[in-house]
Amino acid sequence: MGFFSTLLGFMGFGVGVSAGLVVGYFLFIYFQPSDVKDPVIRPLVQLDSKTLQQLLPEIPFWVKNPDYDRVDWLNKFIDYMWPYLDKAICKTAKNIAKPIIAEQIPKYKIESVEFETLTLGSFPPTFQGMKVYVTDEQELIMEPSFKWAGNPNITIAVKAFGFKASIQVLDLQVFAAPRITLKPLVPSFPCFAKIYVSLMEKPHVDFGLKLLGADLMSVPGLYRFVQELIKDQVASMYLWPRTLEVPVMELTKAMQRPMGILHVKVLRATKLRKKDLLGASDPYVKLKLTEDKLLSKKTTVKHKNLNPEWNEEFNMVVKDPVTQALELTVYDWEQVGKHDKMGMNVIPLKELTPDEPKVMTLNLLKNMDPNDALNDKNRGQLEVELTYKPFTEEDMPKDYEDSNTVEKAPDGTPTGGGMLVVIVHEAQDVEGKHHTNPYVRILFRGEERKTKHVKKNRDPRWEEEFRFVLEEPPTNDRLRVEVFSTSSRIGLLHPKESLGYVDINLADVVSNKRINEKYHLIDSKNGRIQIELQWRTAS
Repeated sequence: MGFFSTLLGFMGFGVGVSAGLVVGYFLFIYFQPSDVKDPVIRPLVQLDSKTLQQLLPEIPFWVKNPDYDRVDWLNKFIDYMWPYLDKAICKTAKNIAKPIIAEQIPKYKIESVEFETLTLGSFPPTFQGMKVYVTDEQELIMEPSFKWAGNPNITIAVKAFGFKASIQVLDLQVFAAPRITLKPLVPSFPCFAKIYVSLMEKPHVDFGLKLLGADLMSVPGLYRFVQELIKDQVASMYLWPRTLEVPVMELTKAMQRPMGILHVKVLRATKLRKKDLLGASDPYVKLKLTEDKLLSKKTTVKHKNLNPEWNEEFNMVVKDPVTQALELTVYDWEQVGKHDKMGMNVIPLKELTPDEPKVMTLNLLKNMDPNDALNDKNRGQLEVELTYKPFTEEDMPKDYEDSNTVEKAPDGTPTGGGMLVVIVHEAQDVEGKHHTNPYVRILFRGEERKTKHVKKNRDPRWEEEFRFVLEEPPTNDRLRVEVFSTSSRIGLLHPKESLGYVDINLADVVSNKRINEKYHLIDSKNGRIQIELQWRTAS
């Protein structure tokens, strides 16, 4: 009898303790204090020093740090757009999460994981300030201060072993200081090819988690464990210098990198029409690729000849063999006045078979309008030989986003020589006495190249590239870069004036392969210009 009473006593103690713990836990969860009062809002001048110190973490970054800019406009934009951004972000999150969940759940013998509800709530995130870094590379770096105390409603249904449980995430708070880098900057919309995101410090993450109606974060020790676990996991993936890379554009198209090289051999012309009243014409051929800002190439002038032979070869860099075409125009050279056009024709590059020479005899036309009756007149013929050589994978740089990577010179570059690439980025503090419409003129070995004109701008940006194919390295050469301004008004008074110049020794770029520097302009008070130079060789 004593044994049974002792056994029943132990069982009663166990059942009583277990029942007490369960009842006490649910009473703790569901019975909230009812004497909570609304906070009293008072002006800052009425607060004591201790209370003000407690408020310091909540002060926006642009108040505490002068190098952070206010972004009230961005917060207003997000606030207005939040109902639409909420739906778009949730839809994107579901699309991203579904294949990841489908791949992971078999490992844990879970039947399904689905979103029952997914909304980010009515409170949008806010940016407390933003710092922007300016570098000499093709990139834009931003560091916003991000805070979000939202009221999302995220319910996930998990089904396993025939049971179904719902997990609900509530009252999410995220404070983070990310670094967002847009690079490389490219001349195609949206003007950057990739987004890199990294965290400058561990983020603060706080949220409520309910399972079967009970708040799991109230379990002693679990809240701190989960919070630190999330911080460490996020930090291990994205804490600087680690980054999250988001591709935006295909780099080859975005950077407008060369796709190949076109070898053109102008052979001869026959039965050209006479343009001069006295004697025969003086023909030459001008070659240009469409959608290319580089200057046209020209053959020599054959004086007094209506059946000239040139046999002259040219190499032209191709950026898009599908859309580009070769324009061939025959002119009659004149010593004084405008050169007369004798005829033209166009060859789309997509008609060429790669690596196969093709000899073509073209009828010269007045223009490329198929409905123009004047094109039926005989203007002579032009014979050319074309070979398009696309670049192989070995010829293209492996990592475009690395701004220190220098491409190889294209096929056809002279042995022992290479390609000098001059990239005119921007200028600062250039100002003329009478007008400031700057453009850049580059002089190298007798060749002249010009950028576009920028009207009424002391800090113009060009981002234009020029190439020079050389027989030997320009070790002892100098490159002259001149900044000019031309008047936008018609008149003879002050039509052009110099805003400064600089002579660059090219020995450094030959040894270093690439330099990207800002140079002070001579004969300018404060003017500077940023020039990037690259020396590309075949090896």
